[in-house]
Amino acid sequence: MAVASGKAQVLEGREFPYMFRSEKGDLVKVVVVGAVGVNFSVHIEVLSVSQDELVLIYEMSRSDPPGSLVADIEKGIGAVIMPFVRNSSGRYTLDLDFDSAKAPFYLSFMLHLCSDAGVVASEIKTHRKTRFCVPVGLGPGYPAPLGASVSDDGMVNFSLFSRKAENVVLCLYEGKTEVPSLEIELDPYVNRTGDIWHVSMESIEDYVSYGYRCKGPVEKRGGFDMQHVLLDPYAKMVRNLLSVQGDTMNPTKCLGSLEMEPIFDWSGDVHPQLPTEKLVVYRLNVGQFTIDNSSGLPEDVAGTFGGVSEKVEHFKELGVNAILLEPIFPFDVNKGPYFPYHFFSVMDEYGQEHNAASAINSMKEMIKTLHSEGIEVLMEVVFTHSAEGGDADSHVISFRGIDSSSYYIVDKNVGSGTNSLLKCNNPIVQQLIIDSLRHWVVEFHVDGFCFINSSSMARGQNGDHLSRPPLVEAIAFDPVLSRTKIVADCWSPLDMSYMEIQFPHWKAWAEMNMRFCSDVRNFLRGEGLLSDLATRLCGSGDLFSSRGPAFSFNFVTKNFGLPLVDLVSFSTAELASELSWNCGDEGPTNNNTVLETRLKQIRNFLFVLFVSLGVPVLNMGDECGYSTGGSPLYDDRKPINWDSLGTGFSKQITKFIAYLGSLRIRRGDIFQSMHFLKVENIVWFGSNQSEPKWDDPTCKFLALALKSEKNFDMSNSNCGDLFICFNASNNLETVVLPEQPEGNVWLRLVDTSLAFPGIFSNSCDPNVQKAEGSSSYELKPHSCALFEATVD
Repeated sequence: MAVASGKAQVLEGREFPYMFRSEKGDLVKVVVVGAVGVNFSVHIEVLSVSQDELVLIYEMSRSDPPGSLVADIEKGIGAVIMPFVRNSSGRYTLDLDFDSAKAPFYLSFMLHLCSDAGVVASEIKTHRKTRFCVPVGLGPGYPAPLGASVSDDGMVNFSLFSRKAENVVLCLYEGKTEVPSLEIELDPYVNRTGDIWHVSMESIEDYVSYGYRCKGPVEKRGGFDMQHVLLDPYAKMVRNLLSVQGDTMNPTKCLGSLEMEPIFDWSGDVHPQLPTEKLVVYRLNVGQFTIDNSSGLPEDVAGTFGGVSEKVEHFKELGVNAILLEPIFPFDVNKGPYFPYHFFSVMDEYGQEHNAASAINSMKEMIKTLHSEGIEVLMEVVFTHSAEGGDADSHVISFRGIDSSSYYIVDKNVGSGTNSLLKCNNPIVQQLIIDSLRHWVVEFHVDGFCFINSSSMARGQNGDHLSRPPLVEAIAFDPVLSRTKIVADCWSPLDMSYMEIQFPHWKAWAEMNMRFCSDVRNFLRGEGLLSDLATRLCGSGDLFSSRGPAFSFNFVTKNFGLPLVDLVSFSTAELASELSWNCGDEGPTNNNTVLETRLKQIRNFLFVLFVSLGVPVLNMGDECGYSTGGSPLYDDRKPINWDSLGTGFSKQITKFIAYLGSLRIRRGDIFQSMHFLKVENIVWFGSNQSEPKWDDPTCKFLALALKSEKNFDMSNSNCGDLFICFNASNNLETVVLPEQPEGNVWLRLVDTSLAFPGIFSNSCDPNVQKAEGSSSYELKPHSCALFEATVD
């Protein structure tokens, strides 16, 4: 929660007035005065036309219990009789004092007329035929902000949205017990404003966690169930009481934490604020990245945010400047990180002490460390669905038990996973998502977000896709979020599908370019069209013409599907959708020819990724030969084996990636452009310098000459023209290098067919191969090459 300490700092003498009308028409005014550390006084005043003596029968309780106070007196179980005093104005008054240590509690009472002999006669209830009941040590609370927070008057405020709930109970817990120590039933006439239920407390120092019971009409797809204590959707820290890892999350064991949030020193932290076109992104899973013993990290650091911080030198060696974290929200351990049950807190296991406070502090330390090295931190987020099941008997985490019809698409047959699809464009859900995103930016200094299953974010409540989805537009123009990187990813973990839509962007949204992935895979296995490859190389103008190439986040492998080594090693019928090619043998092999082709293909994929306009996105482990044994399933992914980094394969691939990254920086005039290259600066070639046969599937060679921008400011660097060629065929291709002005020569900087370290060289390397214009160059099968013009 957003509480600075376990005990609120309060003002003495705070008053809470309540006004009732009795069943006889009398006005009953009750004023509760007091604060923590100060005894409470309750002043009761009755304006009555009756001339009879009036007495009060009351009792103190932790809730508003049913029953007769007169019967309690007769049984001697706690009810007290107190006479009223009638003042000169004819009003009955009474003052009661209570020890503040007993608060909070409810003061339940009824009025009784007495006979001349002092015998209690007829009872007087409220106009609703109930006992009078006022909270002591509690306030009515405030509707905003949602969640638990310290209000301006110093009280701890609890606020929950539920439109359909008829009754809400705040449950507070002491210690590790799973039974509430205090249950506060909220009065809809006092503790409700519109659809927001709220209450405030003088102090929470005796309690460690909280949740809500909600009662309302039973709905067709799940509904209200008072037996479950529900997690507050806005809780900033989650107390997870799950005892056996792997069990389905039990709602009674998942509560909002009332611990003091750790104070973090952000002094000295500076957001890198890198231009999007200059990013090189590395996607990773926090747990799997370093949990393996081979990471060489202490047990309490491995698999945590701290483990990511410890590997910052690896990121620098690769040359990446942005980390994309797979979802770090608390999630159902049986379903994985793409099925969260909360949007404001961190998975406990990612902290060194495996609790909420440790996870929060560890994540902030990681971000500050990465920022100090000029590395941005982006988060994958899932807001389109939750981990909750759809039937009434399933475990309720929060949204369904609080207000299913407000949060979820109910009774709509919209694809698979409908039981957990959230109404992203419902104003309530939209505000929840916006508030969550702001929380991560403001409190954690996150630099941007990648929205998984983003096509569903453009879906209306009836399942139709909207041309102007309110949520997507709100994020684009939000004063906080618009300063971050916002990326749409249309992959759905619900059915492992990818739904391409014309995503509304307002020149603010970037996108994960699935078309880039499929077209590059197709071309390099010899089945794609030249036109498709050319489009991807130049920034996917068919998709981003109204935004620019920097809005295209390009990738060839992802956290679902085949990793890079498997992409060139497996190609069974079951893997047809992966567009993979095994290079001649299926799976592991000792055939040197096949192994050589596979290595070239891996280099080719990386080469195309880095020389294409857009943002290159690398996937965790591809640099060290990570493999799932040919399985594309996310569940079959396993931790990184850091010993693999010592292999010859990993050493050359790591250095190749670093080289390509430095090339992008040095030739930022071409590869890091915010704008598409000018048509007059690109010359395309097919085989034998002929015009490319763009739509002929049998053509597997493409080359292009790129003219440098003469007005581009690149101090101390070569700004000559570039010539790049791609050969996806099984045949040797003789390439004729374009003519250059007299005195200029071509330097071969990359040839993916050569043995390491000759696959790449720098322009300052004295051994770099030089060639005159019109010289021929033999490009081997399944290879790519890059040349740069310079003055000889």
